[in-house]
Amino acid sequence: MARRTSRTPSRNTAPAACPCGLPGNYADCCGRFHSGGVAAPSAEALMRSRYSAFVVGDVEYLVRTWHPGTRPERLDLDPGMRWTGLEILETEGGSAFHSAGTVTFRASYRGGALHERSRFERVDGAWVYVDGEFLEG
Repeated sequence: MARRTSRTPSRNTAPAACPCGLPGNYADCCGRFHSGGVAAPSAEALMRSRYSAFVVGDVEYLVRTWHPGTRPERLDLDPGMRWTGLEILETEGGSAFHSAGTVTFRASYRGGALHERSRFERVDGAWVYVDGEFLEG
């Protein structure tokens, strides 16, 4: 006698969206930079991937992509911080043809937003975060 089981229909679940705001899933977007397989090709891509690293709590990536001259000795993330979105407002330089660039962005979190102009440079061919200037508004 054949045994019958009830089955719930399987769901086609799409991979989690990337926190950086670009279309696509995390693994194919910022996740590939976080894993160390490839480096971010521009200052904006590095900015987006660093934001995503804050969202997912990837301290190792944040330290690895921080300029050696400005990198803190220790980086502790607030486990209660909930980032909710990234908006790129302006980019200057920072492409494959530049050695430096800036990205102005607004990163929203539960209860507020961080508005910053970040500076990036290439070190040994890879983009790194140098520092940032907090902006009003």
